[in-house]
Amino acid sequence: MRISLGIYEKAMPNFLSFREKFRLAKEAGFDYMEISIDESDEKLQRLDYTKEEISEIKKAMEEEDFFIRTMCLSGHRKYPLGSHDENIRNKSLEIMEKALKLADELGIRIIQLAGYDVYYEEGDEETREYFRNNLKKVVNMAASYGVVLGFETMETEFMDTISKAMVYINEINSPYLGVYPDIGNLKNACVLYKRDIIEEIDSGKGHIFAAHLKETITGVYRNMDFGTGHTEYIPCIAVLLKQGVRIFTGEFWYQGEENYKEKIIGANGFLREKIKRAIELVEPSQPH
Repeated sequence: MRISLGIYEKAMPNFLSFREKFRLAKEAGFDYMEISIDESDEKLQRLDYTKEEISEIKKAMEEEDFFIRTMCLSGHRKYPLGSHDENIRNKSLEIMEKALKLADELGIRIIQLAGYDVYYEEGDEETREYFRNNLKKVVNMAASYGVVLGFETMETEFMDTISKAMVYINEINSPYLGVYPDIGNLKNACVLYKRDIIEEIDSGKGHIFAAHLKETITGVYRNMDFGTGHTEYIPCIAVLLKQGVRIFTGEFWYQGEENYKEKIIGANGFLREKIKRAIELVEPSQPH
């Protein structure tokens, strides 16, 4: 069974160049990198890369034989699709258009979309309606580029489960909108709502493009080391494999460690072992 395991860009120090990140990730055993377009000015400026800057990234990918395949677009946290402020909503659509253009130029197939109507303001019926209307617009944008958008299951009540994401996916009913769940976040939501995580993953069957593999524990969503929380990797990966999902991204963060290379290699080994055991559940070895 052929599986692609990627690494979240923020798992590596920001002082590294793209080429250095590609080289490190490849040496650590990962298959691709997920680029981050978060809400910081530094990352949002990537949406305005010149043709020369994009050419340099493409050259580095070709020469290192290591590619950016997915994008984590969390910039909508600051500029959400459902904001009460029309200027912010317009900015959210501009961000989406530019992100799709960058994805198209770099060969990115999947953009992980933050499942927020709003983040820094209070949500209500109006924000949900703005979100719904603008979501239709961005899905049509994505269709024109041939890039798929997958909702991340988030840490807020609005879209912390796959079944909540499926409400919008079923409503819009486009092959360009699906789910790119975070199984760590999803585990926290299932503990909160006392739901079975396998049933939650099954609620998105046929609409899940890829999955984030991340460590969490109740109340904690970031900056945890693999193996220190309650994320159920093997059963979750196994059910995703049964659904046909073959792309997984290890989501973890560089936190200033001097031994960051060893940490990245260790993360790859941890996740590869979980994937191997999940494959064994799905495809048990046959007796001779």
